[in-house]
Amino acid sequence: MSEQPAERAPQGANPIVRRALLVGGILAGIVVTYFIAAATVPRWWAQRIADQVDGSIAAGTGIGLFYGFVFTFVPLLVLSFAIRRGRSWRLRGWLAGAAILLALPNLMTLGIVLGTGSASHAGERILDVEGPNFRAFTLVGAIAGAAAVVGVRYLMISRRRAKGRASELDGELRRRRDEDEREAKQRDEAERAAGRGPGA
Repeated sequence: MSEQPAERAPQGANPIVRRALLVGGILAGIVVTYFIAAATVPRWWAQRIADQVDGSIAAGTGIGLFYGFVFTFVPLLVLSFAIRRGRSWRLRGWLAGAAILLALPNLMTLGIVLGTGSASHAGERILDVEGPNFRAFTLVGAIAGAAAVVGVRYLMISRRRAKGRASELDGELRRRRDEDEREAKQRDEAERAAGRGPGA
């Protein structure tokens, strides 16, 4: 009898230990991935942009505007759908993950601009020479993309409210029409009753 609790204790602790090891492994993987990405991604991304811009100011301006606008507008629009009421937490998580993936180009550019490591500085030097105007006009495009999302959401909310108001007005018109028809019917019945009364 006394040995059974002692035997059950390790069994009850096993799931907790496994969960702690799993969480620790995930956190360790995230940390390792972060350091690897910080050491390699800024230089790699800067080189990809340099290959596209090829030292052209006009190309740097156009590509910067494109990346800044598209990869800000689309992620923020997806994120705005994620935070709407009635969404399940699982769907919100998937939409938020999709928004982060869609924003990766701008996040990688931001990592070059704000990063303090050697890879970020190397990326800055590459863009200074091979990607002129890219960073500045990526910022311009990002601001325009965020403003466009605000405008789209405003139009969608205004349209939804207008539809609701139109539905209310339509319902009010139907109620008034029904009341008018009832009143007209009552007047007709009263007139017929009044016409039959003296004759009878």
